Amino acid sequence: MLRKLSPLAFLLTAFGAFSLTPVSAPALAAESAPVPSAHDIATLVTDRDAVRPGETLHVGLRLQLKPGWHTYWLNAGDAGEAPTLKTTASGALSGQSDAIAFPTPVRISEGGLMSYAYTGDVLLPQSLKLAGSAGTVTLKAHAEWLVCASTCVPESGDFSLDLPASSDAQGKTAPNSSAQGPLFVHAAQSSPVPSPFAAAVTSDGLLSLSGQGLSMASVKRAWFMPSVTGVIDQVAPQKLDVSDGKVTLKLNWIDAAHRPATLEGIVVLQDEAGQQTPLWITTQSAAPAAAATSMPAAGQVPVMAPEAHKVQGALWKMLIFAFLGGLILNLMPCVFPVLAMKAFSLARLGGSHRHEQIQSALAYTTGVMGSFAALGVAMIVLRSVGSAAGWGFQFQSPIFVIGVAWLLVMMALNLLGVFEVTLGRIGQDVTPRHGVWGDMLTGLLAVIVATPCTAPFMGAAIAAALSGPAWAGMALFLAMGFGLASPYVAIATIPFLARHMPRPGAWMAVLKQALAFPLLGTSVWLFWVACVQRGAMILPVGLGGAVALGLAAWLFGTTQRQAMIRGATMPVIIGRVIALLALVLAGVSLTRIDDATADARPIGMTGELGVVAYSPERLASLRDQGKPVFIDMTAAWCITCMVNERVALQSAQVKQAFEEKNITYMKGDWTNRDETISAFLRDHGRDGVPLYVYYAPHKDGTILPQILTASGVLDTIK
Repeated sequence: MLRKLSPLAFLLTAFGAFSLTPVSAPALAAESAPVPSAHDIATLVTDRDAVRPGETLHVGLRLQLKPGWHTYWLNAGDAGEAPTLKTTASGALSGQSDAIAFPTPVRISEGGLMSYAYTGDVLLPQSLKLAGSAGTVTLKAHAEWLVCASTCVPESGDFSLDLPASSDAQGKTAPNSSAQGPLFVHAAQSSPVPSPFAAAVTSDGLLSLSGQGLSMASVKRAWFMPSVTGVIDQVAPQKLDVSDGKVTLKLNWIDAAHRPATLEGIVVLQDEAGQQTPLWITTQSAAPAAAATSMPAAGQVPVMAPEAHKVQGALWKMLIFAFLGGLILNLMPCVFPVLAMKAFSLARLGGSHRHEQIQSALAYTTGVMGSFAALGVAMIVLRSVGSAAGWGFQFQSPIFVIGVAWLLVMMALNLLGVFEVTLGRIGQDVTPRHGVWGDMLTGLLAVIVATPCTAPFMGAAIAAALSGPAWAGMALFLAMGFGLASPYVAIATIPFLARHMPRPGAWMAVLKQALAFPLLGTSVWLFWVACVQRGAMILPVGLGGAVALGLAAWLFGTTQRQAMIRGATMPVIIGRVIALLALVLAGVSLTRIDDATADARPIGMTGELGVVAYSPERLASLRDQGKPVFIDMTAAWCITCMVNERVALQSAQVKQAFEEKNITYMKGDWTNRDETISAFLRDHGRDGVPLYVYYAPHKDGTILPQILTASGVLDTIK
């Protein structure tokens, strides 16, 4: 069926600017095995099913997006990220693909943001020049793309496709009769073509196209989509003016002082019948020459920090979420031991001068935000190299878990008075309870023990931090850190609150020792986490190291007291040498954990009665059968997960409701690294546990809050 040509399209065809079928009529096309997700189905497709040397093969990423979901153009707009596709050919013929030839996107304006996107069934094509001898070719491709609806989910896929040598010696191709070939024709028809009209832009943002054939009869609407973001206000209306031979659009520069010399992108011209003609334009600025000296050279793509405005509108919302998540994190049980120590610090500061209180608050905040920044850098870097690291990823290492448990044991012994940390002269106390460095260390410890917990609002903020540009991700992590530190900052710096802090007294000695026991209790939990990860064989190493550290702490404390009375005598020196050897022994045993437990069998968390271990295949099978499924993504090191299970999921009412409704309780154990669980989390816009999803029969999943109640679970499954 021939497509009806608008007058403008007919004119462009006459100019020879484009053809409706710029790719040759393809032979039988081929398609790879699909990479499905909850939001789309991705495949690698080609425009023919056989190849020959010297020809150009058209390949493409095909995304069949589910209703309500979209992916992005070369310039995603105010939020989002462009897809990437890298294809290589190996075998008798070889080659590497060019950049994606992006079709013309649609505009999606929502919430004060503009996105340039694709919906439905979309093909992102590229060309691949083949060289070598006749024979079978294997295509390997890796693609990454972002799909968004109310939330955004980063996705990726690896594809493989084998194409045999063509048997058509004369190089002729038969008309295509498969479902894939027309995709390339449609993509070519919807792609922008080089504009035959002269394009220019003035210093005040007036974009103009001029040439024969542009008139009120052929252009009724028009809009411009730049190839990079951060240049114009993409949401602002673009006032159209059409006269014979000239079309102008009024653009709003984001920064009038740093206008680009070259503006590239798509101008879409629409006639009265609604037919659209997309033109690729490259303009030259009409600004005065004096102003042009600070602009990029003609022909260059302007480097305008394209991500500077990419998430500008959404960033403020995510920053608020990040701050609230960090603030609520103070109420999570995992942070309690450190908050108990901060309570002691506040009590100690009750009788101190104002500047000491402010100094302590600033030091603690620096420790918290610096630790969040370091954690953010680690996660962003790991994501950039393809790792599936999520929130709390460091607790998936038993070495880290045992190391933190030992740190808490040593801090507890310090609070019990077994030893004192000294700097300079003996007796100068610089433990985490005193001094600038002590407050900063407490901030570091707060972040370490807080990462197993995920507070409300944090899930969306962390997902945004890891899917957007690095600078925005760092801002979100710092906002979470400030939220965690803000209660202590408020108490120590607001005069009214500071005046009502308790005064120091003899009661503080008792409080100091009492606070050691929450730390010891937390260390017991961490030893259990290590057992879940590597089995019971890890306990001799973990507890043996704790005993060695206890011996080192006792010897160090004993020699401290002796040195204060008698000076550095030989027994003092010998005691400290033994203490040092005990520390070295503990450190060596920590590095040998992997070897000592290599053959150990993890205990795991999915062996309970009535619990089914998560697998994508099992979930798909149950949903195909129309059975309700409740998904619990958890980890042994996630205290929020443990509390939710005890309070809500293991309550008698919830268990009874699950049994009555024949709901399959499926649990994913993320205590150790598991790529299938990481993929499920990413598919649901999360980068950490807990995650709870309920699938009613033949319906999409419903995500539950991160803090569960029995009544909330019952309301969801009803």
